[in-house]
Amino acid sequence: MALSASDLPAMYSLLSNSMSGDESIRKPAETALSMSESRPGFCSCLMEVITSKDLVSHVDVRLLASVYFKNSINRHWRHRRDSSGISSEEKMHLRRKLLSHLREENFQIAEMLAVLISKIARIDYPREWPEVFSVLAQQLQSADVLTSHRIFMILFRTLKELSTKRLTVDQRNYAEITSHFFDYSWHLWQTDVQTILHGFSTIAQSYNSNPLEQHHDELYLTCERWFWCLKIIRQLVISGFPSDAKCVQEVRQVKDVCPVLLNSIQSFLPYYSSFQKGHPKFWEFVKRACRKLMKVLVAIQGRHPYSFGDKCVLPTVVDFCLNKITDPEPDLLSFEEFLIQCMVMVKCILECKEYKPSLTGRVMDESGITLEQMKKNVSSVVGGVLASLLPNERIVLLCNVLIRRYFVLTVSDLEQWYQSPESFHHEQDMVQWTEKLRPCAEALYIVLFENRSQLLGPVVVSILQESMSNCPTSVTEITPGLLLKDAAYGAAAYVYYELSSYLNFKDWFNGYLSLELSNNHPNMRIIHRKVALILGQWVSEIKDDTKRAVYCALIRLLQDKDLSVKLAACRSLCLHIEDANFSERDFSDLLPICWDSCFKLIEEVQEFDSKVQVLNLISVLIGHVSEIIPYADKLVQFFQKVWEESSGESLLQIQLLIALRNFVIALGYQSPCCYPMLLPVLQKGIDVNSPDEINLLEDGMLLWEATLSHAPTMVPQLLACFSCLVEIIERSFDHLQVAVSIIESYVILGGREFLSMHASSIAKLLDLIVGNVNDRGLLSTLPVIDILIQVLELLSHKQPVRELHNGGDDHDPSKASVKASSVAILARILVMNTNHLAQLTSEPSLSLLLHQAGMPIEENILLCLVDIWLDKVDNMTSIQKKTVALALSIILTLRLPQVLDKLDQILCACTSVILGGNDDPTEEESSGDVMSSSRFHGDGPIPREEFRRRQIKFSDPINQLSLENSVRDNLQTCAALHGDSFNNTISRIHPSALAQVKQALKLP
Repeated sequence: MALSASDLPAMYSLLSNSMSGDESIRKPAETALSMSESRPGFCSCLMEVITSKDLVSHVDVRLLASVYFKNSINRHWRHRRDSSGISSEEKMHLRRKLLSHLREENFQIAEMLAVLISKIARIDYPREWPEVFSVLAQQLQSADVLTSHRIFMILFRTLKELSTKRLTVDQRNYAEITSHFFDYSWHLWQTDVQTILHGFSTIAQSYNSNPLEQHHDELYLTCERWFWCLKIIRQLVISGFPSDAKCVQEVRQVKDVCPVLLNSIQSFLPYYSSFQKGHPKFWEFVKRACRKLMKVLVAIQGRHPYSFGDKCVLPTVVDFCLNKITDPEPDLLSFEEFLIQCMVMVKCILECKEYKPSLTGRVMDESGITLEQMKKNVSSVVGGVLASLLPNERIVLLCNVLIRRYFVLTVSDLEQWYQSPESFHHEQDMVQWTEKLRPCAEALYIVLFENRSQLLGPVVVSILQESMSNCPTSVTEITPGLLLKDAAYGAAAYVYYELSSYLNFKDWFNGYLSLELSNNHPNMRIIHRKVALILGQWVSEIKDDTKRAVYCALIRLLQDKDLSVKLAACRSLCLHIEDANFSERDFSDLLPICWDSCFKLIEEVQEFDSKVQVLNLISVLIGHVSEIIPYADKLVQFFQKVWEESSGESLLQIQLLIALRNFVIALGYQSPCCYPMLLPVLQKGIDVNSPDEINLLEDGMLLWEATLSHAPTMVPQLLACFSCLVEIIERSFDHLQVAVSIIESYVILGGREFLSMHASSIAKLLDLIVGNVNDRGLLSTLPVIDILIQVLELLSHKQPVRELHNGGDDHDPSKASVKASSVAILARILVMNTNHLAQLTSEPSLSLLLHQAGMPIEENILLCLVDIWLDKVDNMTSIQKKTVALALSIILTLRLPQVLDKLDQILCACTSVILGGNDDPTEEESSGDVMSSSRFHGDGPIPREEFRRRQIKFSDPINQLSLENSVRDNLQTCAALHGDSFNNTISRIHPSALAQVKQALKLP
């Protein structure tokens, strides 16, 4: 039943009650609203609540109504099969109502209305709502400041929404919108700039007077409108024109807009200092405006690099940014967000591949000029401009400024370090480079050095030598010299690869770095932290004769008193241990100290990132050192304690599960020594009913897989875990491959004891998987069924027959492989128990499946299988080929005249297998061998599961049978059964084929 105007009071009450703190009131209201969503008129009622003049003061109810409206658009605006959606008449009413309510005074409601319009426009424009932009444009002509502000907000949201549509027709529509709106928006934006600058000038001159607050409010609203208009201009320039990097077509608007944007920045910047104290609201706007204007320039350069490279744009922007970086006004030094954007701009230009020699292939344009040549021409021009802007002197100056000014720790940095070493460490090393000034300067420096390493290599070495000379290793006071040395060490660390040609690490380490560590004064933590960074970054340049000393230095840093230094050493140690040239021989005697230091460090740290970093080092150590057993008891105690303390911190528990998996793999067949600690953790990790299931399950299953793979014997606790696998697979197939590997491990390790406990669960799992997963999933599952039949003689599985029905298109390689594996399993059943296959295929349900697979049910099922075996035998592995050949030889013993019709093909297939031998280089592997990353590799003791797998392969009845003897004997039986008919059939076989049969069977 449709909702109408009479339902408005009830709708208001439901919305109001749904925000109640009393659950007994809130829950029924939420349920009623949820049930009303699909009713006609629901959105219209919400719209009336949002726009009602009587409810202006009830912002929370109106805001909630707009949220429900937005959700209804997502769910019901499009017509779906399961829902009739919102009627065309109601949609028309809602669109009209939205465009008539543009002057919303509350900003939050106005913002939500803009979102609603943009969501609807994405679906309905231009087919159902062609007038949306023309109505908004018409309203702009006579709008006051508030209304125009709201319209620009709507326009921006809508343009942003439409820009994400990538179809050609949608992009064409967007280009048309741009052609209509750009000029008007650009003109209004320029007018607003002048209005704002005039207002700022008036405020600055009347600093001591008492200006009208109303004038300030109107000016601020103009500022906000200007801001939305700027966003629209950015959106139109970025999305309204094809990128000139692809089409090499000049975008005129780039040349029109960018110089004006730069002039606006230059006009706004003086007010950064003059408004800082007296006008905080406008000061914040100036900061936002300058930062946003630079971001727009960066975005335009990235989208239209060739147009941006024009001589009226690129030189002025680059020159401006470089001047602000190298010689900023004193007040501007505190405006870090703006300096960051200047650095981002210079970095983007230095990295821009369009400004470098083109390496693209020859793509012909219609005019005959290649796009490659066009790009080379533009790149050559821009390259010349950049070369004139960045002479060697300016590059060297920029490098010096970055190191000597922006790399140097400030007083506030040192204070933060003193207050919280952990926070300081993570802020310096893990923050996004575009968010903080120093990381941004470091990123720019790295790009600058990569571009001009031959010029800057000697410069950086010179700064390094100067800083080391002016600040000997014995200095303990925090002087400018010590801070410069810290900056120079950082500069040397970041470009280790390029700098290694100019700086010998061994001499540097022995002459300076190792001596720095002998000074234990607290202030030396500044240098110690950088030494730790250098030792990690330069890992690839450290030769064998220096490794031992470097390892000792890092262990010493790991025992430093300062947490920031310890964490830096922790990360660098990880890099060394993971290095391909890690020398365990040089590190082995340091292991006890390293373990103890890690255990102590995780006790000291408080932050999540710190704990993860230490856990990562422990995990890496476990995975890369061979001597784990002597430290097993300590590690067990460590894992037990950390797991108990990590309750509720699922992200930390994930890292623990990863480390535990490495621990189990490292322990190998001795892994049961950690079971008292491990198995309860494993139970938690694979519990699908746990609140942390979504975070822990993936790593929990990998730990489960590793535990089974390295278990010497099956223990009751592991047997009991198997029931969890059914619950996991019932929920989803997201972890199917690991689950199949786990099933296989249970079958191999648990044997008949496992089957006696969980036969019904296995059957349920296989029924869940087969027929419900894709071909990749089936290919990983069918080998497990094969092992079940092989090891446990479990001959009741219907799944291979079902897959004959689900095989699909034989031209699809994956489907063909599934079908081949399925019929190979049926062949195994026939070889191991001929009568059972006949019984299995005679079941009515399976007869129906075979009929659906295209087999005529009036024929003998085994004869139908012969056709499939003959068709698929070439797509099989060696063991599968032999199995099928044995099955085909058994077919020869059937008392059916149709066997003689297939005799030629059967003998040909069997002969091919006998003479071919084991010609498959990728001998059949179990599913687990392919998927499990924790399987046996390398030399050393063979894990129990691997040993059992080899035993199973060796004792496979198929391997024990002689195909040659089987074919020879069954051929004689066939001759005895069919007499002259057999002889007649043999006489019709081609002589060369018959000769091959005799050769294979060693017949006279």
